[in-house]
Amino acid sequence: MCGNAMRGHFHVARGGDKTIMALHRVSFRLRQTVTHVRSLHTSGGSQQQEAVAAESEPEPLSIFRTQENDPACQSEKHFGQYYTLPSAHVRTVFPHGLPMRYKQQVKTFNEACMMVRPPALEVISSLKKTDNSKPAVRYLFYGLKGSGKTMTLCHTIHFCYTQGWLVLHVPDAHLWVKNCKELLPSSFNSSRYDQPLQATEWLRNFRITNEPFLSKIKTKQRYVWTKRESTEEGSTLGELVDQGITRVKTSSDVVGAVMKELRLQSGQPESDFRLAVAVDGVNALWGRSTIRKMNNTAVDPEELTLVYNLRKLMKNDWTGGAIITTLAQTGAVYTSKYSYLPKELLGEKGFDSMDPFIPVSVPNYSEKEFESCYLYYMDRHWLQYPHSRTEDGKKELIFLSNRNPSMLERICGFH
Repeated sequence: MCGNAMRGHFHVARGGDKTIMALHRVSFRLRQTVTHVRSLHTSGGSQQQEAVAAESEPEPLSIFRTQENDPACQSEKHFGQYYTLPSAHVRTVFPHGLPMRYKQQVKTFNEACMMVRPPALEVISSLKKTDNSKPAVRYLFYGLKGSGKTMTLCHTIHFCYTQGWLVLHVPDAHLWVKNCKELLPSSFNSSRYDQPLQATEWLRNFRITNEPFLSKIKTKQRYVWTKRESTEEGSTLGELVDQGITRVKTSSDVVGAVMKELRLQSGQPESDFRLAVAVDGVNALWGRSTIRKMNNTAVDPEELTLVYNLRKLMKNDWTGGAIITTLAQTGAVYTSKYSYLPKELLGEKGFDSMDPFIPVSVPNYSEKEFESCYLYYMDRHWLQYPHSRTEDGKKELIFLSNRNPSMLERICGFH
């Protein structure tokens, strides 16, 4: 049955190639006709005729691309097609959060493109119907390693940004529970630990993404940092963020204050913003930490100030927004690398904390999505070997990658 499906797939692909060839032949004939018409006119009007003819020439057909670059306007007819992110959006929306290999690909291809996939549009469709008076709905992307969960999350974040949402993005949450370069006892709570370097970096990126909101949102309470430093009630959110950036020692507590202010103000009548909380690898918040204390015992994630405050934001006891998360095998320390289901990666405690949530499966590429990705890589000259551009070469790529997006990208890098 799989063989028949695959043969059918390649038959469709070849049929598509014939269609493209036919369109190019028609285009060539049209250009010949236009050239013949030009020769019949006098030289006085030749330049004007040439300009009109040049404008009328059709652009090459791209079945793997869509001109609809607004995520809010994308629909089922765009499934499997790539849309282009403006370079300004890449810098603003994703100062952090994009996978490293994708960022390298953007530099190589000289463009940032994302594929329109059903899981992202499913959540985007639901976000369009968000009732700001109801508790925030929690969405959870899950799937096999390399299936595209992070890119699906980024597609959803891009939608929220273009719709004017305030985006609170925590990429790679597992980095908060391992490989900590500097761990300090909290000055606010002696039972917790601060991570000033991670907190400062996060605040800088938060400021880049949400610049328009920093002067509009005012704090609802006074925050005391030291005997001489405080942030008064009614200060702007920007002043609060700057406090954590300029006074690194207070940065972890400032992150907690930012999250608290947004959680309390979101959905309130006087607030004019919707809050999108996006966390990549949310299961790390309830997993095990590799960070060690001075006595060489492991730090519990809840003892970390950043994790403690982010956990509170995961509760849907606030309104006016949504919580969009992914599960990540890289964030599942000491668990099987083959685990990918919510119950397996979240654990009992994490599952109970996130429940109820809407699970959204992110599968490997469908046949259509694979074909689109294959054509895109050929268009970008990512496939160098002549054999990889043949039907047999395509079959080998399918066999080797099992249509897994991450695996396919890595394999194509060697072809």
